[in-house]
Parts: sequence; C-alpha cells; structure tokens
Amino acid sequence: MGMKALNKRIDFSVVVPVKNERDNLRRLYNKVRYAISRMNKTFEMIIVDDGSTDGTWSEISNLHKFDPRVRGIRFQKNFKKSAALSAGFREAKGKYIITMDGDLQDDPSEIPKFYAKLQKGYDIVIGWKYIRHDPITKTFPSKIFNWLVRRLLKLKTHDADCGFKMFRKEIIEHLYLYGDHYRHIPALAHNKGFRLGEVKVRHRKRKYGKTKYGFSRLFTGTFDLITVKFLISYFKRPLHFFGMIGFLFSLLGFLAGLYLLLVKFIFGQIIGNRPLLLLAILLIVLGVQFISLGLIGEMIANVKKEEKYYVIKEKLI
Repeated sequence: MGMKALNKRIDFSVVVPVKNERDNLRRLYNKVRYAISRMNKTFEMIIVDDGSTDGTWSEISNLHKFDPRVRGIRFQKNFKKSAALSAGFREAKGKYIITMDGDLQDDPSEIPKFYAKLQKGYDIVIGWKYIRHDPITKTFPSKIFNWLVRRLLKLKTHDADCGFKMFRKEIIEHLYLYGDHYRHIPALAHNKGFRLGEVKVRHRKRKYGKTKYGFSRLFTGTFDLITVKFLISYFKRPLHFFGMIGFLFSLLGFLAGLYLLLVKFIFGQIIGNRPLLLLAILLIVLGVQFISLGLIGEMIANVKKEEKYYVIKEKLI
C-alpha cells in the first residue's frame, strides 16, 4: 500500500492494547479489516505491546510489513492497560477511536453497530456484553464493580468496564488515564458533558492465550472508582471536601473546649487532667490540618501537569 493511501483521511483508529496475544493478532486484524471495509471507511490499527514475552511484537512487525495501516508501539516493560491506551491515543489520527481487547472475545463485526449509534448524536458508545463467556473470577467482580459504578457515579450503564468502545476523537484531550482508570473512560467523558450511549454486543469465549485479569482487580478497581468519584466531585475544589472535614473536627473541638470552660469558670472544677481537654485540642489541630490540606489541594488543582509515565522502546509508524 502506497503513501498516498496512508495520507487519506482516516475514519477509524482502532487502538488495541495487548500482552502475550501473538496467536490472536492475525485473526483480529483480518476481522477488523473486513468489518470496516464493508462500511467503505478508512482505518488504522494501533497495537500497543504492553511488555509481551511470547513473540507478540514480532507478529505486530509482520502485520505492519503486510499492511502499513497496522502501526505498533512497544513498551519497555509492562505499564498496564491505561498506559497502553494513552500511548495509542497519542498516535491516533482517526476521526473516531475504537478500543477493543486483542483476545478475540470482542467481535469486530459489531463495529457498524457502534458507528450507527454514534451517528444518533452520542459522543461515546460502550458495549454491553449481554451474555458473557468468562469464568466466574471475572464475571462476579465485574457485577460488583458495575453495581458500584451505578451507585457512586450515577452512570446508567450495564457494563461500564467493557473494553469495546467507540468515541469521537475530541474526547481524548479530556482524558488522563493512569492506574485502572481506563475502566472509567465513560464516567470521565460523561462528567465533561459528553453524551453516552450503549449497545449490546456478542461476547466470545477465549480460544488462545490466557486471561490477564482475575478476582484481584475487584479491589484495584474499587480503589480507582473511589479516586474517580473524588476527582469528578472535587478535582477543582478540594477545599470543599477537606475543608468540610476540617470544619467538623474544629467545630467538635470548639464545642468540647467551650464545655470545659463552662465547667471550669461556672462550676469551679479542674479540667487540666480531663481526657476531654486533650480530645478538644486534638480535634482543633486536626481541623486546621484538614483545612490546610484543602488549601494546598486548591493550589495543586490549578497547576495543570501531564506526565508520561510509560517508556516506549520502539514504534512502527
């Protein structure tokens, strides 16, 4: 394929983070190419090798030689999925971004369904794996996680952490992903005012390779969920959160101190040896510390800093 074809406007950038998925990549590429060619759309496929050890990079190189629309990014080591997606987003040139896993459990033939939904005025469309073909070590934590998302983030989705998504490219500049925050792309986008849609998708059983996720991600996902909830509610006003706690502590300390003063000057009792005095002082000090922490947070929130926390070993661009 010549450079002329590559320089045409790209409709879809398919970003695929992978780790040890060598046996799936050729099949995935063929399915993506077939699905998008039937739509008469152009595409590029950006495969991010997140520290594979099974020859995945070699397979990406072969695909790039066969079709330059396949682009590769290789990490120095495993930096996790959020970093892989961030690196892919930086290189994406398409009008629309598609994210999907490289294990063939996401069916590329569903891409037209995402696109049709997006054309109805939505900015981001996420998949809903209506019938999941995963072990209970994945499905049970996912059910708990999605329940927490609906309760804490008020996000009306069935499968918030589904990796199969399509969204408009302009959303990228409003996303800063780290940890397991890739699972919260819908919530982060929704918080910025982007319209969120959902489509049912088929989910296939894994044929090659092993799953990289298990029950432990319930805990990491929950902690990240709490982080995202805090960022959405208080990112630009941390003083409202820490200041409220500090005010309550200070108020309790003040009331306890006021009570002790009444006891001393009205009833003439000795208060120096009372544990309540120490508690009052402690509460006031904690209150001042929380308020100070909120003020520091306000200063930090007004300093925009974006840092790449991954190392790219090589690229095929």
